[in-house]
Amino acid sequence: MNTQVERSGSYPIVNRTAGIDEAGRGPLAGPVVAAAVVLDPNKPINGLDDSKALKHKVRLVLKDEIQERSIGWALGCADVEEIDRLNILQATLLAMRRAVSNLGISIDMALVDGNVDPGLDCPTTTIVRGDTKVAAISAASILAKVARDNLMVSASKDFPEYGFDRHKGYGTREHLFALKQHGPSIFHRKTFAPVRDLLMNDETSHKRS
Repeated sequence: MNTQVERSGSYPIVNRTAGIDEAGRGPLAGPVVAAAVVLDPNKPINGLDDSKALKHKVRLVLKDEIQERSIGWALGCADVEEIDRLNILQATLLAMRRAVSNLGISIDMALVDGNVDPGLDCPTTTIVRGDTKVAAISAASILAKVARDNLMVSASKDFPEYGFDRHKGYGTREHLFALKQHGPSIFHRKTFAPVRDLLMNDETSHKRS
């Protein structure tokens, strides 16, 4: 069951409501990571907001509080191969389903950032800009963001030439320059422009040679 809402306060809260959000839909490299969080109403957490609006150090502090005070939390991931095979939307929904499955507890309802129902086995409400309106979704956005950033920092050790630790796979000027210099790695999303364009140009040049 899916209901779309856009205004804060127009959604029901029941005993075990999970907030769900993702990080990493837009980058040219790396996985998409989703998080599911069931907050404890008896242990409120101050300062929750959209992860993109928070400084890195604040996200780290809130990440620890969320993990310590919530009833349950979990992560789900879809890797580069799945992103290229399924498309980024379907891979994101897959990561969300995995996050809920990894919770290990039953939930009464899910509040999902965005406007697409991931197809969970519980009543689901999608909320546009939910990470700025619903505490549980904000918490999920923080966990997903921190987890994905950590993965990209680790990836930079295997692929230091791309600077993943600095731009986290997004299409910055530095990243685009590195792509042109070194070509795509196995950690890049081959269906994303400009990675796709580089691969096509390389394939064309090989055919001509």
